[in-house]
Amino acid sequence: MKEFHCGSLVPGCDWHTRHEEEAEVIRRAAEHMREAHGETVIRESMVEAIRSRIGEARNAA
Repeated sequence: MKEFHCGSLVPGCDWHTRHEEEAEVIRRAAEHMREAHGETVIRESMVEAIRSRIGEARNAA
């Protein structure tokens, strides 16, 4: 199970997501960046920043 915490990229944001597939975690994170943080264009550098902050979920029960 993969997990992304937005606060690792946007300090103070407590949103997070988890999914079996890294691509789905990235898709959800990009959608969150658009909706919550006003990012109108998700550049490759943003995708790479998200990807680099994805880790194995803790307590994924």
